[in-house]
Amino acid sequence: MTEPGPERVRRIVHVDMDAFYASVEQRDDPDLRGKPVAVGGIQRGVVAAASYEARRFGVRSAMPSMRARRLCPDLIFVKPRFEVYRAVSQQIREIFADYTPLIEPLSLDEAYLDLTDHLQGRTATRIAQEIRARIRAATGVTASAGVSYNKFLAKLASDQRKPDGLFVIPPEAGPGFVQSLPIGRFHGIGPATAARMEAHGIQTGADLLRQSLEFLTARFGKSGTYYWNIARGIDHREVRPDRIRKSIGAENTFFDDLRDLSAACVELGPLADKVWRHATRNSLTGRTVTLKVKYGDFRQITRARSVAVPVESRDQVLAIACELLGPVFADPHGVRLLGITLSALEEAGAEPAPRQLGLFDQA
Repeated sequence: MTEPGPERVRRIVHVDMDAFYASVEQRDDPDLRGKPVAVGGIQRGVVAAASYEARRFGVRSAMPSMRARRLCPDLIFVKPRFEVYRAVSQQIREIFADYTPLIEPLSLDEAYLDLTDHLQGRTATRIAQEIRARIRAATGVTASAGVSYNKFLAKLASDQRKPDGLFVIPPEAGPGFVQSLPIGRFHGIGPATAARMEAHGIQTGADLLRQSLEFLTARFGKSGTYYWNIARGIDHREVRPDRIRKSIGAENTFFDDLRDLSAACVELGPLADKVWRHATRNSLTGRTVTLKVKYGDFRQITRARSVAVPVESRDQVLAIACELLGPVFADPHGVRLLGITLSALEEAGAEPAPRQLGLFDQA
């Protein structure tokens, strides 16, 4: 569990486009520049992306559009144009390929690059600067980048000087940088896990560093090893250019077991938000919604429903999940965990392929 020696320090760059969808819309429509813009959520649903002008009012992606409108009455809603976002993303990907074949896309607007064996006499920082300049020249939108010796820190670094910024975390600074951050800023630690950690007195990276591996694995299972490592600035994950997303999922473990069906359906809302946010960021949709239920006695079941036409909205994901939950909810032990997964993925807006419904497909 120690970081590789200095003779093999990796050079990882995380590139993250700045308010990508909204920035593309502002690029293409001069009347939108300098104004608060939200992509998506025109009639109902959630915000897929928000411009920095909108973010100043507290508008964020995955926020219900009605709440976004209340926060920013002058908010301008724009219909998503996924074909345009995909085209711009492809331009960016071609720029990356000029520097390394080791590219791991996370979505249309962000990716990891491993430059370790592809520096050609330059520093990773210099290459990151070149990439950002070329993206702006080619696409008219800006990107932020983080440079470090592993994926975890590179992603943290890309958030430090947004928008249109560059931040470097060298090996000697990595552990100290992690210790100074609040837990909520850690990639891989969502709001529910952060709340559980805070309940144990873990509020910062320094607090996490003080916990033993045994303590973390006992309370967080297999993820405990990951948390133990990142508290020390350690992340051995490789950049995977062949990474293919097969499903998009989210789940939450509750402090108190759920025993009321209507309350449980409310708890499914944030999970549907998260799944749909990731789907829209990747310009994806899917045909199968799977519900995961873990009861208070740790028994676990899943129920799935496939639809003939790809899912069109966050509300549809939530409606299917709630319908699946009803018949399996009643249990004397209560419900400890709920999860939603969207699978059978395909590009949003793509021409639907002819498909014969299977025996177990349900409308």
